[in-house]
Amino acid sequence: MTTNKHLPYWLAALHLPNVGPRTVMRWLTHFPDIETLFRSSPDDWLAAGIQAKHITSLQQPDWKSVEQAITWSQQAGHTILTIEDEDYPPLLKEITDPPFILFIRGNSQVLSHAQLAIVGSRHATPYGIKNAESFAQHLAQGGFAITSGLALGIDGASHRGALSAKGLTIGVSGTGLNHIYPATHRSLVEDIIHHNGAVISEFPLAVKAHPSNFPRRNRIIGGLSIGVLVVEAALKSGSLITARLALEQGREVFAIPGSIHQPLARGCHHLIKQGAKLVESADDMLEELGALQTVATQAASAPAVQSSFLDRLTPEYRQLYDHIGHEITSLDVILLRSGLTAGAVSSMLLTLELQGAIQSVPGGYVRVETN
Repeated sequence: MTTNKHLPYWLAALHLPNVGPRTVMRWLTHFPDIETLFRSSPDDWLAAGIQAKHITSLQQPDWKSVEQAITWSQQAGHTILTIEDEDYPPLLKEITDPPFILFIRGNSQVLSHAQLAIVGSRHATPYGIKNAESFAQHLAQGGFAITSGLALGIDGASHRGALSAKGLTIGVSGTGLNHIYPATHRSLVEDIIHHNGAVISEFPLAVKAHPSNFPRRNRIIGGLSIGVLVVEAALKSGSLITARLALEQGREVFAIPGSIHQPLARGCHHLIKQGAKLVESADDMLEELGALQTVATQAASAPAVQSSFLDRLTPEYRQLYDHIGHEITSLDVILLRSGLTAGAVSSMLLTLELQGAIQSVPGGYVRVETN
């Protein structure tokens, strides 16, 4: 349960018809907070560029759904996080369109744990299922929480592999949490929650499965994680969307190769050609990600940057850090000032944020005061 005084207004924003996270966050650049947005006048809304059809919705929020969601959050094991809450996952906040609401069943603290996503085909081969379970088991034993999408095939195998190692796993749902999809995974969801994991969703509680929801869910899977492993995937698949988004977010992407005669290997081979790291064992990934996992864990437990870290920055990192002020500095401004590529800047910003040197906020980045 959250005590955020703005929660009712964030929930009201979630239930605005035909309005997504990007639109709400864009509106908020014109208002000091979400409550002020709803309490403003039509003239203020028009001045902020809000269309008339949305003004009507702002004047008549769905308070009944808001009340139902708050009642839901008051049950044991239920949490609602907003993007302004301190416990909101820091890595997720830095993607281009982070969800401003997260509904959580289970252990909400697990979202701050170092996570690795494992994704792949719903129609996986027995070979793919075996690989997903094995990699998830070993990576969970290595200290990662395994994040996936609760789907049939590779997703379900990944969750089960983490559970078999008595590890942590997080399911990102493409439906509201009042609906489990697929229904055959109801027991899997309960196992995840029972073993100190979590099932989360950005969708209102009553939302049922719809094809358009799953690409939106995929950006959260990648955004929560420091790396994404693709086990099996066709060339045109949601798993490749997740991998592409992860690359855009500055995350590491890994892929398991397969037979050239297997259609579900083609997506992985395509990713490898595009620069994803070919892996043959979980140890390959643990070696690659071990240092970053340590940084992520330290950042979660000690968010304030230590001056000794700043002293150890390379000139390139120090220069980038110096381009970010105590006021909000947009990504476009950082790119302009640094002269570096978007990919290089995204990766460096991720490292600086994991160390607690900077913080991602709506509109850009700010420095974090040192102790």
